Amino acid sequence: MKTLSKKKIAIGLLGFTLLSGSCSDDFLERYPTSNYTGESFYTSDEAVLKAGMSLYNRAWFNFNRRALISIGSYRANDAWNPYVGPEFARFQTTALTPEVLQAWSSLFTVVTMSNSILHDLTYNVGSEVSAGVRNQAMGEAYLMRGTSYFYMLRIWGPTILFEDNDQVVLSPNRPLNPEEDVLRFVIRDFRRAAELLPELGSDGRASRYAAKALLAKALLARSGWNKGGTRDQADLDECIELCRDVIENSGASLIDYEDLFKYQFNDNAETLLAMKWASPITGGWGECNAILSDVSFSEVCDVNCWGGNLAASIDMLQLYNDEPAEKNKRLKATFFTEGCHYDYIKSAHGGYTYTKKWIQLKKGVVGSKEDVDGQLAQMASPLNTYIIRLADVYLTCAEAALGNNAELSGGYGLECFNAIRTRAGVPTKSRITFEDIIRERRVEFCMEYCNWFDMVTWFRWRPDYMLDYFNNKQYRGLQFTEGDIELNENPEEDGIFRYTFPEATSGVGTAEEKTYWSDGIRDKDGELIETVDDGYVFDIRHWADEGGIIPVVVTAESVFMPYPEADVLQNPYLSQEPQPYDFGESEGI
Repeated sequence: MKTLSKKKIAIGLLGFTLLSGSCSDDFLERYPTSNYTGESFYTSDEAVLKAGMSLYNRAWFNFNRRALISIGSYRANDAWNPYVGPEFARFQTTALTPEVLQAWSSLFTVVTMSNSILHDLTYNVGSEVSAGVRNQAMGEAYLMRGTSYFYMLRIWGPTILFEDNDQVVLSPNRPLNPEEDVLRFVIRDFRRAAELLPELGSDGRASRYAAKALLAKALLARSGWNKGGTRDQADLDECIELCRDVIENSGASLIDYEDLFKYQFNDNAETLLAMKWASPITGGWGECNAILSDVSFSEVCDVNCWGGNLAASIDMLQLYNDEPAEKNKRLKATFFTEGCHYDYIKSAHGGYTYTKKWIQLKKGVVGSKEDVDGQLAQMASPLNTYIIRLADVYLTCAEAALGNNAELSGGYGLECFNAIRTRAGVPTKSRITFEDIIRERRVEFCMEYCNWFDMVTWFRWRPDYMLDYFNNKQYRGLQFTEGDIELNENPEEDGIFRYTFPEATSGVGTAEEKTYWSDGIRDKDGELIETVDDGYVFDIRHWADEGGIIPVVVTAESVFMPYPEADVLQNPYLSQEPQPYDFGESEGI
């Protein structure tokens, strides 16, 4: 039987990487570049493990390069850059947005590579390959395929499921499959991965607990997905059981929050699954973490970077209000704030102190070459990209324990929730609500390229609530620069930060002013409207007339991304209703 590596893969259906500058008739086709086949390659444990390693980096490269941060973080309104990805925060993406095609093509690359490995390990593996290594590689392929489809589900909703690359070559135009079938497929792949993967991973590769952690998240998603505002208790119960298993038996542990984002702590004890990037010095294009230049800036980095305009959103700054700056470990690790010192940046010169009156991005910024043993180049960082870490399992357990209740006031789920707050150095809570879950997740995982995916899960569970959240509780697309935020010297009297919008444009009506102080929200006459915890101070003006701030309006139809136009033109099924997926004799549960 022929293998993927011998075939010319038709990709009009799947939107794989279009060759820039090509105008030939076969521009929608791609030849795999590998010079080996399954028959000749899978002849040893070493060869099998080497092949599987591509699923940890090269397969994800175009997704991680810019699409993941745009969809996972900018769309969640974690941060704002008016020059890179603003259309994601403002819900102005179209079928022609490059990152949409980038995500679509890269995620299907993960699927086809996983399918190829599964095929070859079924039909073309040599007798010299041990059963343990064969099972591990197959488990990794199921895990990565399920992860890719889990991303796709929360980006586009219905998508195209397939397990046999040969069938796609013979019939490239395929129908969409409904969201419920995609979830079913994802859960099946995660279950298979959990059965096949080893008890303990090595060299940063996945163990069965990575699969169990992702299975728990998928079950939590399915528990409320399109179920009219309720969650299925059986899915919630299994989710909690899996989370407890991972927390208590995986050997993973919570580490210092700031260490999570340091080069020296790659493959740390909290990592369950990550994209593992090659050395920027020895790795080739497609193997390294290319996001560095988008997130870092010249003052803290000595390779070419252009992320100087990337800063915290107004929305995120408000979420830090109950975590005063002097106690907040997560704020320091996520954003640079005035007066914060980092001894591991410019380490040979006594460290770096941020002095700007601004709040630029810190996560993903590793410093200069001298800080990372020279492992740095333009668009090439040594940092892994988290897919899931242990803190996510703790908060997944807390959310599942909350379930359909208005609040959670005790038990294992609350203990998990408070373990994350204790690690962050902020007070624990005696009871939590859904609002607490949202806030804790957004702060814990801010700018880790994942918050939007949880928001979509919540939207499918409680659509009206989340539409109200998007439209009325987030200040989307608003820009501030250095000097717009001032750090007050006496927070007890005057809050911690003040943000003032730029002056209103000409022809705008009277401003309705609200001021966010350390003791609460005051109206334009200075009267206290609502009390809040000590935190950031904002002077926020809303202009109602045309010419002022144009609000972002999120609708149920705009939550999911459009399919890439090139693929819609090639595949008419992308404009039609989804069709049920044929799971055959597999359990598909």
